[in-house]
Amino acid sequence: MTTDSDELLVARFQAGDRAAFTALVRRHQGPLFHFAFRQLRSAPAAEDVVQEAFVRVVQSAAEFKNEARFTTWVYTITRNLCIDQLRKRAHRRHPSLDEARGDDGDRTLGEVVPDRGADVERDAVGAELQQQVAAAVELLPPDQKEVFLMREVAHLPFKEIAAITGVPENTVKSRMRYALERLQAALKDHEEYARALR
Repeated sequence: MTTDSDELLVARFQAGDRAAFTALVRRHQGPLFHFAFRQLRSAPAAEDVVQEAFVRVVQSAAEFKNEARFTTWVYTITRNLCIDQLRKRAHRRHPSLDEARGDDGDRTLGEVVPDRGADVERDAVGAELQQQVAAAVELLPPDQKEVFLMREVAHLPFKEIAAITGVPENTVKSRMRYALERLQAALKDHEEYARALR
């Protein structure tokens, strides 16, 4: 079942095959969580958004037509839920994005660094670079940040990002180029960190 296309799995789910839905969840839950987490900077909020996205998939499965890819549909749902969450947050005071998210082990994005082995100095430099990149991404304008995360975290093609965001593909490409230019400028002073990891 894992080799079936998303669209075939949706068709099977529409016909009553619950295992097909389970396969879709397993296939997309992780990438959707990472996308939502990068937008919301909160693991519990990202989990809630992904869960709600799949609830909406179940509720609307009968209406899904193979005119669009499943990933476009589910990322659009997830993106809209993230936007709703961010709007709700804007109306209430919240802690700094750099603060830990509680005693349950959640960490800020800057603390999530891939394990590079036992080389402590290399790990420290990697952690510093990761923090600098995360901070630079956070400073991007929302439209550029969204495109950057969809492209670099979710690995979506530009055409699909355009469908999700509702803007022309060339606009998506421009936003990505501007995001990369901003990131390059923001990280210009940190070239020594990147060189140290080579």
